[in-house]
Amino acid sequence: MSTWIAIACTLILGSLSGCDSHHKPDHSQASSSTQPRPPITTRPLSVMAQIGQKLFFDPALSASGKMSCANCHSPEHAFGPANGLTAQFGGESLDRQGARAVPNLTYSRETPNFTIGIDDDSGTEQRVPPSPVHGNIQAVLGAMPAPNPLKLAKTPTTQAKSANSAPNLNAMIPQGGFFWDGRANTLQGQALGPLLNPLEMANPSPQALIKKIKKLSYVKALADLAGPSAMTNDNLLLSEALFAISRYQTESPSFAAYTSKYDFYLQGKTQLSAAEKHGLDLFNAPDKGNCAACHLDKPSAEGRPPLFTDYQYEALGVPRNMAIKANQNTHYYDLGICGPTRQDAYAKQPTNCGLFKTPSLRNVAMRQAFFHNGIYHNLTDVLHFYVNRDIHPELVYPEFVNGRIDKFNDLPQKYQQNIDFTDAPFNRKIGDTAVLNDSEIQDIVAFLKTLNDGYQLPH
Repeated sequence: MSTWIAIACTLILGSLSGCDSHHKPDHSQASSSTQPRPPITTRPLSVMAQIGQKLFFDPALSASGKMSCANCHSPEHAFGPANGLTAQFGGESLDRQGARAVPNLTYSRETPNFTIGIDDDSGTEQRVPPSPVHGNIQAVLGAMPAPNPLKLAKTPTTQAKSANSAPNLNAMIPQGGFFWDGRANTLQGQALGPLLNPLEMANPSPQALIKKIKKLSYVKALADLAGPSAMTNDNLLLSEALFAISRYQTESPSFAAYTSKYDFYLQGKTQLSAAEKHGLDLFNAPDKGNCAACHLDKPSAEGRPPLFTDYQYEALGVPRNMAIKANQNTHYYDLGICGPTRQDAYAKQPTNCGLFKTPSLRNVAMRQAFFHNGIYHNLTDVLHFYVNRDIHPELVYPEFVNGRIDKFNDLPQKYQQNIDFTDAPFNRKIGDTAVLNDSEIQDIVAFLKTLNDGYQLPH
């Protein structure tokens, strides 16, 4: 076995799962200085991206011969699941359940590298997505940054943040990376994970995957682009196939359309309804939803549309989902950055245990399973979790036979100090009044629906 295949088996095969603020913005009026610029029109797909598109939809790359990337990442559902299953099924016979909810791929090309960095979630900094790794499979597999002992030893601060708070320059927290735990740094790494995951496309090794690639009817077109040695250099051929998939995700406008009602609203081309506008106000209000503290909703300093995430990591304490087969083992816990899917130096830091990446809320209303474990299946229930977690835990968590509430039942007690108790609405206690009533929750849901791409301007 070659060195790079051994690296792949170590880093990928046994470790992947899941298909895996300054001032409050004022949107009451738009001006030429604050209006986000519409995204530049994308040119026709390059030949490499066209090959990547074929690879993305080709079930021949899976062990079952029936599963493609698009099975879990449906174009008609914002490149997320087309169903409401907690986790999707894969494997050689399509009968093995994943351990996490499948994330959407829309706007994932904007994801920055995984780092431990300053807590600056203002959204004004320039986003720097990772550069594609071209022709080098070792670079794809080894894309995780080298651990910095000084940063690793730093405990994330618990200082509360809100949509109109300044950056906390003393906080060093995890940010960026692909999957719920940030374990990949490139689109190629993101693509390779499901291909080798035994719960997904289930190729037992990189060599088995390469054999499938060599049998594709369009492999010659890929090899012609990769160079004369591609058909004899397995390293190069696999790297170029992954690069092609990344080019499809990067070039195709369907992955980042910026055609939501909210985009057109920011451009001054449409207005929000009364409910949607009230929902936006509640979304931003630090003493109400406080959603924009993590899901940034204002354009960047360069005028780029908001992506509704700060790419940071949070331990929210969502309840254990017994619909996931792995969770039926009482000794099993999904600890996010701390594994079991991630196994690097960051996974060994106790302060990272229970932390999962904050997803973008773009196209969130198209989803049917929410949070990393898919515990909720509609946005109303998601918001009820945020509102009730600390004031009415009996509405969120199961009850022991003695009547005690099993709060934070999906995280071992020794890691529960990592849970967010400072950011509103998690800064409340039993007996406090709910920050949002049912009517306000429905208005926030109405606003979230304006983030779906495909809005048609009225004529």
